[in-house]
Amino acid sequence: MTNFERCRGWARTHPLAVDAVLAAVALVCMVIGSFAEPYGEHGSTWNVHAPGNLSLTLMGLGAATLVFRRRAPWTVLAATCGFSIVELVTSGPRAPVVMCAVIALYTVAATTNRPTTWRIGLVTMTGLTGVAMLAGPLPWYAQENLGIFAWTGMAAAAGDAVRSRRAFIDAIRERAERAERTREEEARRRVAEERLRIARDLHDVVAHHIALVNVQAGVAAHVMDKRPDQAKEALAHVRDASRSALGELRATVGLLRQTGDPEAPTEPAPGLGRLDDLVDTFRNAGLPVDVARGDADLTPPAAVDLAAYRIIQEALTNVQKHAGEHAKAEVSVVRVGPNLEITVLDDGAGEDAQAADDPDRGGGHGLLGMRERVSALGGRCSAGPRYGGGFRVHAILPVTTAKQGDRGQTTVKGGTTA
Repeated sequence: MTNFERCRGWARTHPLAVDAVLAAVALVCMVIGSFAEPYGEHGSTWNVHAPGNLSLTLMGLGAATLVFRRRAPWTVLAATCGFSIVELVTSGPRAPVVMCAVIALYTVAATTNRPTTWRIGLVTMTGLTGVAMLAGPLPWYAQENLGIFAWTGMAAAAGDAVRSRRAFIDAIRERAERAERTREEEARRRVAEERLRIARDLHDVVAHHIALVNVQAGVAAHVMDKRPDQAKEALAHVRDASRSALGELRATVGLLRQTGDPEAPTEPAPGLGRLDDLVDTFRNAGLPVDVARGDADLTPPAAVDLAAYRIIQEALTNVQKHAGEHAKAEVSVVRVGPNLEITVLDDGAGEDAQAADDPDRGGGHGLLGMRERVSALGGRCSAGPRYGGGFRVHAILPVTTAKQGDRGQTTVKGGTTA
């Protein structure tokens, strides 16, 4: 911090001391100015004279009043104008007591608004100049009288300019602070959105793999004594599902690591390219799944690709958990114009079996997470019971980067299409 900055900081914290110094300087200037008289008997001559006792008293009172100019600017202006009028109407050599009124007028102009500044400035200029011209000992056209008009006018203009500059700086500072608050709020909003996205991913990963582990563990416990080979196979599926769950959890939680933490996994987020692997996990768990693909040669945006994968994963998990023991599922992924349509059907027990996972009926958050994913991408999602039994999940995701009218050839894996 420089010496100037330290002095400026001290002045802001000690305004009364600054005003006292200003008053002392004004008193010295008035006393020095009172010894010179620019008006003589023989034209423009300078005659040195000593000020009278009344002039010295008025100068002292005016300077003392200036100490309180910031605390009571209007009172100080009225008092200094009164002292100046007394000095103007007295006979003898005139002392520059009006300097106190000039400083007080500047202070008022710097602390009030523009209309008030011009009104009080006009009253002060015309009042002091009129008194000097009409009631003073000097001729009305004397230079001292015109000087009063000029100095009071400049004091009002200077005070208004300082006030305008301060208001401009305060407005800039307020806009900067508001912009900073807006950036902080935007950052908090983005953090909240990212946390919500990660929470949805964690829910999908955990719900899917835990459901598979639960089913396979139940199968292994059921056939452990009579068919140990099948039990071993079920336990192998449990191991694979748990390993896959740990891998996806590690990849998702790795997004939360801070700088300096161990390097996060670089495995890409899952997408429709891994749909076959996803379906195989359910088939291994005993859920028959037929897949129909109509999105050949389509490369959707990463967000759409991940959302499509998670929607299918959550829908099949719900089928595995709620549709019943002998349920079958059908998955359809089709490109329709600018959209990617995903449909997951099952022929399970119907609405009652799915009610536990429908948030509208007070259940879990799986379907709610689907709708949030689709809404975030500008698409539509519907889920509900099918006529005649079963459940249907249908999502429409916009594919903004794909060409209009481009459709892939439908291929079927594992059975017929829905």
